[in-house]
Amino acid sequence: MDPKEKEAMDMIADADKMVKSGRGFLSTLFGGSTKLEDACGKYIRAANLLKMTKKWSAAGGAFCKSADLQVTLQNKHEAATNLVDAAGCYKKSEAQQAIKCFSRAIDIFTDMGRFTIAAKHHMNIAELYESEAVDIDKAISHYEKAADYYDGEDSKSSANKCWLKVASYAAQLEQYTKAIELFERVAMASLESPLLKYSVKEYMFKATLCQFCLGSSGVDARQALEKYQEWMPAFEDSREFKLVNKLIEAHENNSADSFAEVIADYDKITRIDEWLTTILLRIKKSISGCSDEIDVT
Repeated sequence: MDPKEKEAMDMIADADKMVKSGRGFLSTLFGGSTKLEDACGKYIRAANLLKMTKKWSAAGGAFCKSADLQVTLQNKHEAATNLVDAAGCYKKSEAQQAIKCFSRAIDIFTDMGRFTIAAKHHMNIAELYESEAVDIDKAISHYEKAADYYDGEDSKSSANKCWLKVASYAAQLEQYTKAIELFERVAMASLESPLLKYSVKEYMFKATLCQFCLGSSGVDARQALEKYQEWMPAFEDSREFKLVNKLIEAHENNSADSFAEVIADYDKITRIDEWLTTILLRIKKSISGCSDEIDVT
């Protein structure tokens, strides 16, 4: 066993004894809370030693022990901080435990009125559901909660990042109406900001493609382009606007080859990502006799 790991384990054992003696009736009368506070310090020092040896689960457990004591001592902020530290360790070994710790911390932070911090940790949980404990529906739920909290605290930029995540996933799950509403919501909010205005054409572009999928024809997409052009006249000059117009034309001509050619030309300058490939493929498949692939090589 690594010397630091042994030192940490001995420290945890000492802290456990302090907790046991500090919770007795007489100890409560004569300095029991001090013993519990000292035990917290030992658990935290042990957790940091375990982090140095990359014993992530054990480190997370030590932080949790400190958090539990801080709750007993009614030290809310310290308890929440320990839980976040525990989650940071568990993220490297046990995603579900990390989610539990973040969730407990969120409950404490919201009780304290710290909604911006709570939103940040909802995002942490969402990211875990995206990558480690894969569950997209739960990821969406936590991004929505984070966005609501950010909106409530007037952190519009952070809220918009979360809403865009939800919109992208909604489109992938074929919830096009929801995706359109959110892309439009962020686009409208961004139009009001000189710093965010440059991204508006991307949100309008994605909303238009969702309209294309929703209606299975170019009619709804064309109407969307006209609406967004009124919102932002400069949108007409963008590559995204011109791409959609060409896609509509290819779709109306029932030409899968032209559709693929338009996409390939666009991809030469602006790389098409996985999300866009998925959506464009769905539109292309509505052209009779087309293949189930998009060639952008």
